[in-house]
Amino acid sequence: MLTAAALASLAAPALAQQAESWPNRPVRIVVPFVPGGPTDVSVRIVAEQLRQRLGQPFVIENRGGAGGLLGAQLVAQAAPDGYTLLYTSSSVAIGPSLQPGLGFDPLRDLAPVSLVTDVATTLVVRPDAPMGSIADLVSRAKASPGSLSYGTSGVGSSNHLTAALLAFTAGIELLHVPFRGTTQATAALFGHNIDMVFASTAETLAHYRDGKVRVLGVATASRLPEMPDVPTIGETLPGYVAPNWFALFGPAAISPVIVGRLEAELSAIGRLSAVRDQFATLGITPLMSNASTMRARMAEDVPTWRRVVQQAGIRAE
Repeated sequence: MLTAAALASLAAPALAQQAESWPNRPVRIVVPFVPGGPTDVSVRIVAEQLRQRLGQPFVIENRGGAGGLLGAQLVAQAAPDGYTLLYTSSSVAIGPSLQPGLGFDPLRDLAPVSLVTDVATTLVVRPDAPMGSIADLVSRAKASPGSLSYGTSGVGSSNHLTAALLAFTAGIELLHVPFRGTTQATAALFGHNIDMVFASTAETLAHYRDGKVRVLGVATASRLPEMPDVPTIGETLPGYVAPNWFALFGPAAISPVIVGRLEAELSAIGRLSAVRDQFATLGITPLMSNASTMRARMAEDVPTWRRVVQQAGIRAE
């Protein structure tokens, strides 16, 4: 009778050969959020470039739920053959702290491939809002705790944690109103049902350019070229920064050969002026790192966001 080790040794050459010939059929990229958000927008640009360069369709499959964790689990449990990948936001480093009962650990169950993009988070209000700055917001929130409401794309989303970090840093209390997506949150803002929205530039830049919203601040370390007149939140609350990255992952046991191929292709895509121009119109910054950089980022972010969740007392619905 063959032992498990013997079976694995027999299978290894076949797996290596499959990795060398990857991809020879369509590749599925799971996006663990509803269509239309910044994750969806940026991944479609990347997927089209991968299709052109590798000669196979890269098919986007939206699998929303549990703050992005359901889609992440789907990929973690998929065959590690490179034909099921995950494109998700920094929320993948947040979710396990909110829902530990799911038994999902991104550091254990997923293989980082590459940081792909960074999409700045903005804090927007209506043009007629009485709040004209972050300092004004903080002052009003301190005068009337819990009276100011903000919308995000859901409990445990990166936007939610960005807002929670702001409230904790400023020592204020804000009322969180979660929605299924930022489109619904923005509609609630325009309908005067909430006071502000935390959302990415991919979702707010067009409204800002059209004068439909006022951007009080961005959650980045420095001001954005697309919004040079908008201060960083850290200019008012020193030390505050909340990166909102997007990245590609595979199942934990995916072949290093496939990871290396994806790293190289993404690096080349990130250098294309046409792609950079597409990203720039949406306020998206290409990162295109590698697996080791992505792994280090995850190792840093998971405990950081765990502290924010604990300090803010956030609970999953």
